Amino acid sequence: MQQTEWGPPRGAIVACGAFGVVMAIAAVTLVTDAPGRALATIAAVGLLVFAVMSWRARPKLAITGDGLTVRGWFSSHVLGRQDVAKIRITEFRRIGRKVRLLEIDTIPDDRLLVFTRWDLGTDPLDVLDALTKAGWAGI
Repeated sequence: MQQTEWGPPRGAIVACGAFGVVMAIAAVTLVTDAPGRALATIAAVGLLVFAVMSWRARPKLAITGDGLTVRGWFSSHVLGRQDVAKIRITEFRRIGRKVRLLEIDTIPDDRLLVFTRWDLGTDPLDVLDALTKAGWAGI
């Protein structure tokens, strides 16, 4: 059976949240200087917010009966076949490694949706293959 939804890995989100909790505890109990405590607290809150919002946005991309569902931190959008202009992979080198991005061009609002490996939880090429098998990439 082909995978039909993709999102950030659960384990990584939980680890990010756990590290945020540990950092918050350390900021309150271990850090003695005020600027260090403030920086550690801000970093801990940032990690916790990132973990909660990443969990809320799962699955980031899904093939549903209505079309492609794209979830964000605050809302979700359903794209029909008439709303998608092009789906493609973009590759470039960054810090000595190859980075792939899945890009979806939308027609009505002329938006470019960009998904990284973190967003999809897998290689964007695998997602493009699944979208091709489902009839989406030939648009």
